[in-house]
Amino acid sequence: MMNGIQQTVTHSLDMNEQTLRDYFTKTPDLIYCHLFIGEPKRRALLIYFNTLVDKNSINNNIIDPLLFETRQIHTIADIQLPIGSKSYTTKWEHVIQRVFQGETALFLDGDDHVLLLDTQGWPQRAIAEPQIESSLKGSHQGFIETCEKNIALIRRYLPHQQLKIEETTVGRRGHTPISILYLEDVAHPEVVQELKDRIEQIDVDTIINTGELMQHIEDNPFSPFPQFLLTERPDAAVSNLLQGRIVIVVDRSPSVMIGPMTFITFFQTVDDYSTRWMIASFLRLLRLLAFFMAIFLPSTYIAALSFHYEIIPLNLLLTVGESRERVPLPPLLEAILMELAIEMLREAGLRLPAPIGQTVGIVGGVVIGQAAVEAGIVSNIMVVIVSLTAIASFIIPNPDMSESIRLLRFPMMVAASLFGLVGMVIGFMLIIGHLISLESLGTPAGSPFAPARLRDWKDTLLRFPLWMMRTRPLSARPTQLRRQKKFRK
Repeated sequence: MMNGIQQTVTHSLDMNEQTLRDYFTKTPDLIYCHLFIGEPKRRALLIYFNTLVDKNSINNNIIDPLLFETRQIHTIADIQLPIGSKSYTTKWEHVIQRVFQGETALFLDGDDHVLLLDTQGWPQRAIAEPQIESSLKGSHQGFIETCEKNIALIRRYLPHQQLKIEETTVGRRGHTPISILYLEDVAHPEVVQELKDRIEQIDVDTIINTGELMQHIEDNPFSPFPQFLLTERPDAAVSNLLQGRIVIVVDRSPSVMIGPMTFITFFQTVDDYSTRWMIASFLRLLRLLAFFMAIFLPSTYIAALSFHYEIIPLNLLLTVGESRERVPLPPLLEAILMELAIEMLREAGLRLPAPIGQTVGIVGGVVIGQAAVEAGIVSNIMVVIVSLTAIASFIIPNPDMSESIRLLRFPMMVAASLFGLVGMVIGFMLIIGHLISLESLGTPAGSPFAPARLRDWKDTLLRFPLWMMRTRPLSARPTQLRRQKKFRK
């Protein structure tokens, strides 16, 4: 028995209908359509959710052909319908699950088989440009909330027989469809199997989006750093597939998950490979500089004023002292107050409608900063430092990494206020040690620096010319290293 019903479908149409009505209670959107088909006439039953199906497909491709069927129908296999995908089953579990996914079930009196017809037609939005990841030179198409269309976008970039797709479901109630994509001759089989094992061990009601799945399968749930890459861009997903990584597509989520990833990959974008190598290298170094500024700039200000004011040039020290003359707060509280104000403005801008959010972010920052300086709560230098820190965090291309950096600022400020530059060095060593020990699907996140893999350095802090990057990154653990057969000499 399954939730009070039998496991298999019976030959009696009346018993099958009663089983359905006992199982689906208080579901007014479930349609029971009774038909008489064939010669001589035999009773048949169609069931479907009218909110999840394409009604035109049901009327034109199922009901009309059945009503005008004149052949003799012995079994349900004799029914021929002009519809793309269909399958047969005798298990109630399959019937119920497929009906919830937008398919139509056809029962025939005297037959214990059920014909499942693909009539999915739930509401969905059109393919549009990604909202978070802007594209400079790449595609302006982004993923949407439908798994099939997301896979189609990937196949357009990679029409190759080695692109394999394995499907599974997660959740006792929601049965969220999940597709695992990889290149069979490039991706490492152990990494693929490790990912599938982790997904199979998930036991929850359902998975709402890709972010929830990521938290269930990551190596270190207590790390502030992301261990999988989330992207809304098909070209970014395909670029990682070609490097030997795995793409996980979650139905009803507009982003896909990619792994295994390393720390340095969160500072790279797919647009880097569409730009001349010197410009791309400069941008990557700029992002790395922004990483250190976003974490250490406020703490450096606090340590210099609290312990090491002798390192500040005399003229600058006089300017700082003059700006802090009327400020009653110590440097730590001054910095935390302004950082929290910036974070609240940032969060308010995200939650409000786009035109209002931009206005609140700009006007709020200017008004609050000027009012705080005039009131003597903070100094002019503090406003400049907080502004530079906010700009630096915006330069980080990955939102998850940017949020991690914003979080790490606060313990670094506390360490600087307690121990000065020594506290900052200790904090930096702890971050480096944590990154070295961190893994993504068993792959070291510190690669290619720890462990050192000199071959991969051509595509890390600097991006060498494309014709010089003849092999795939070892950090992705590909089974096929070479990706270019011909190259310049």
